[in-house]
Amino acid sequence: MNAGAGDGTGERPEEPAASPGQPARTLVIGLGNPLVSDDSVGLRIARELRARLAHRSDVDVTEDYWGGLRLMERMIGYRRAIVVDAICSGAPPGTIHHLTTDSLATQRSASAHDVNLPTALAFGRQAGAVLPADIDVRLVGIEALDVVNFSEQCTPDVAAAIPRAVEEVVRLVETPQGEPRQ
Repeated sequence: MNAGAGDGTGERPEEPAASPGQPARTLVIGLGNPLVSDDSVGLRIARELRARLAHRSDVDVTEDYWGGLRLMERMIGYRRAIVVDAICSGAPPGTIHHLTTDSLATQRSASAHDVNLPTALAFGRQAGAVLPADIDVRLVGIEALDVVNFSEQCTPDVAAAIPRAVEEVVRLVETPQGEPRQ
């Protein structure tokens, strides 16, 4: 695993694309705000994954605080990407969702100054960026309860879901097509 990939600076590894005879590279990105209760869950999961996947030279685990165009830029050069983030869909807190970019196509960006991930990926491809195919971008969403209050702790149900979410992401990394094993 690329040791510098998770420092939050936005730096990408020197050679993220697969070399001949080498496995395709996968990027795992945990998103969130470390100061807003359940919104930090993606960052917490990324920290655990960094330790769990340290032996994998074909996987980079990083944390970020932005979506949209900046998230797309982080994916340049990778064959696969797994994004882990808090979501609010109305399901019980701690529910783990598996999403694709197709399921996000109608979602709006959290910022009026940015675009949603599917739109960002389309823009990047139109500009010639080498990005994972839509079928190789997976999103693991953890249903949040509190994404507005300042706290360095997740709510109990969301905190309890972290180990399960870590296992789900490990399964995605280990499954060639990126599909969770049942």
